[in-house]
Amino acid sequence: MPIHKDIQAYNAAQSAGDQRICDALAKAIDRHVKGAECKIWHRHPVWFLDGNPIVGYHKLKDCVRLLFWSGQSFDEPGLEVEGTFKAAEARYTSDDQIPARDLKRWLKKAIEIQWDYKNIAKRKGKLERLK
Repeated sequence: MPIHKDIQAYNAAQSAGDQRICDALAKAIDRHVKGAECKIWHRHPVWFLDGNPIVGYHKLKDCVRLLFWSGQSFDEPGLEVEGTFKAAEARYTSDDQIPARDLKRWLKKAIEIQWDYKNIAKRKGKLERLK
């Protein structure tokens, strides 16, 4: 499946090295997260299942950050705690740092393990586990 045009535009706006990272992440996410809606959300590429954000990435000053909204529940090496909810991240400065086998496993867990971010405002900041 081709990368969504808005995500292609986001990736193309990055430096050559960061564009390679973004393209590799987008292709892997599209390949392993079938049926997900993808769009630019809060100015960054994000993939959703049933309206719930599960994975995305964005350019930081010195790297590209891959973010899994429910990643702290994956219990996976290579992912670091991010923020005060359940998110976890990995950061890359080169596309050859992306661990294909780990990424595939993390994406599988992103489908299987989800916290309900879609309704977090309605629940006044309280997250509930889905599935």
